[in-house]
Amino acid sequence: MSKLKTNKTAQKRFKVTGTGKIMRRKAYDSHMFLHKSGSQKRRLEQEVELRPGERKRIKKLLAQ
Repeated sequence: MSKLKTNKTAQKRFKVTGTGKIMRRKAYDSHMFLHKSGSQKRRLEQEVELRPGERKRIKKLLAQ
């Protein structure tokens, strides 16, 4: 059986923590910062854990 290849776009978008959680960035954090409040910008900086329904699909893309 051939080796599983990691999906490179998924590798750039998601990060696996030491405990096995898959983290992602929040949306709306790339441009138009003049119209956003400071508290909103700080909230968007934080990474969040993937929802359970998406974990299985993303783990396959990351080939773990």
